[in-house]
Amino acid sequence: MNRKKVLLVTHVGDFIPQFEMDNVKFLQQQGCEIHYAANFHLSSYGRKGELLKNSGIICHQIPFQRSPFRKENLQAYKMLKKIFEDEKFAMVHCHTPIGGALARLAGRKFRKEGLKVVYTAHGFHFCSGAPRLNWLLYYPAEYLLSWLTDVQITINQEDYDRAARFFHAGKVVRIPGVGIDSRQLEKRILEDRKRFRASLGVGEQDFCLLSVGELDANKNHETVLRALQEMDRRQIRYLICGKGELEQELQMKILEYGLEDTVKLLGYRNDAPAVYEAADVFVFPSHREGLSVALMEAMAKGLPAVASRIRGNVDLIVDEKGGLLANSHSAPEFARAILRLQKDPGLCKRMGEYNRKRVRLFDRAKVRSVMEKVYQEVLR
Repeated sequence: MNRKKVLLVTHVGDFIPQFEMDNVKFLQQQGCEIHYAANFHLSSYGRKGELLKNSGIICHQIPFQRSPFRKENLQAYKMLKKIFEDEKFAMVHCHTPIGGALARLAGRKFRKEGLKVVYTAHGFHFCSGAPRLNWLLYYPAEYLLSWLTDVQITINQEDYDRAARFFHAGKVVRIPGVGIDSRQLEKRILEDRKRFRASLGVGEQDFCLLSVGELDANKNHETVLRALQEMDRRQIRYLICGKGELEQELQMKILEYGLEDTVKLLGYRNDAPAVYEAADVFVFPSHREGLSVALMEAMAKGLPAVASRIRGNVDLIVDEKGGLLANSHSAPEFARAILRLQKDPGLCKRMGEYNRKRVRLFDRAKVRSVMEKVYQEVLR
């Protein structure tokens, strides 16, 4: 009996090992042969795909580029078509905008031969408050590509409502993000919090803010820098974990705003759970999110949040219960929220406890349960 072949597609090579290994293991348990097409020269999560070693996954190097206008994506499309022709997949599950678009286009004629197409949108680029250009570029593309999609998976309520109402996929499903192991994250790992905070440049009496995410325009760290510039920040420390294209620019802004004693760029951290425990508040000023893993991890660690009032964040953070929501463009709103929490330790504790319980709704086990049903239905 021939094993069914499944192709996973993402534009960066460490997406599957970072978020999708539960799904891979389930498919392998069902007897499927797993292939993975991605650009393994690109990394967003600091792992560079090392978790793929000894995983049984057959990897295909495809030169995807993040920008839809790069000529390498035409080559990527042709290479995907060749893989479809050679391997005769039963299902393709694609993620990320470029990977999702090119995989659905390359696989369209093979749907007549039984190929099933699953696409997970980890946050459409068009959403409430998004620039008009995003709507002009991405909405028509996703609308047309929905005709080539058997199962459209969304991870937040706004995307689900829009896809279910306007798109033409065979089925639209909502899952609670990629999921986290909330019970494991709830466990405390710092034996000496004071000492660890000191290693990060945070004093015992300091009020420690933390952000985790790529250093890019969307993550919007500069709004928090501008908020801090206008505040009494003598006992405030702001830690930012992550790497990205704006690292040098942010470092220059820190110097320009006179924040070198307040703000510290920590780079990519392998000990993120410990850093969460060292913080007092999680600050998340993104302009656009799908359903943030970093925010869910902070909630599981019992942190209150000061977050932008955007799609995805509002699915996770209940305003005035788990944190305070602010306009992503408004430094004064972020400043007021931070100062309010700094002055009220009791409120911080109550919000943190609320988040710890709420985030269990987004546990990995719940995601796994939905995805297993999707796969069983598609592959039967």
